[in-house]
Amino acid sequence: MLHIATAHHGSPRWIPIQARELRRHLSCPCRIWASLQGIDSSYGSFFDRVVDQWGGHAEKLNHLAIEIAAVAADDDLIMFLDGDAFPIADPAPLIATGLADASLLAVRRTENRGDPQPHPCFCVTEVGTWRRLPGDWSRGFVWHHPDGAPTSDVGANLMRQLELSGTSWTPISRSNEHDLHPLFFAIYGDVVYHHGAGFRAPISRVDGAPLDAAGLPRDVPETRRIVERNVRQAEEVFGWIERDEPDWLARFI
Repeated sequence: MLHIATAHHGSPRWIPIQARELRRHLSCPCRIWASLQGIDSSYGSFFDRVVDQWGGHAEKLNHLAIEIAAVAADDDLIMFLDGDAFPIADPAPLIATGLADASLLAVRRTENRGDPQPHPCFCVTEVGTWRRLPGDWSRGFVWHHPDGAPTSDVGANLMRQLELSGTSWTPISRSNEHDLHPLFFAIYGDVVYHHGAGFRAPISRVDGAPLDAAGLPRDVPETRRIVERNVRQAEEVFGWIERDEPDWLARFI
């Protein structure tokens, strides 16, 4: 059995899309568990189980995993999937290959200024592995980027748990042939799409990199300009996906 843990916050706009693509591409029995903070309860019909939650993204995923682990077998699979992420092909072959010689597979967003940690936009492991680690999506552990900047982000503590326990994991890299943005609108392993910043203002550490390199301040007007540009791109791409345009993926691969 595959248990999918996903969190949507404040807006239901990605729910019908994610449900459509999961139905379209999953070939195995699954149960979808969701957090729907700030979303009308009628959207619960898209999922098998809705868990009432408050808190940050990592806290919600950790709690969903607790609920899943309470009823799942050790050899069941748990898939963490961001609310603005979904499969674009059957993920079963990627999962089988990724877990053949490792205990966990997950997206690794090295394009985000060298981030080394597993990212919850797409991650799969056995429930028993998650229990034994124990898994934790919280930030806390700090790493240094190539430019020396200390950073911690979602997935940091999971990366450290994997390191300390000697547990191997398979990273999944960005596979876009064409990029509208260096971080957002990503395809990973030719199997998963992640919109990025689907529930917040779309600005990233990558957006600020040119300013940092030039020694320029990130002032309010420049930040607003970046956000407005990213919003325009994000809405355009969202429209392609929402309308299920047959050629939308061809713009990235």
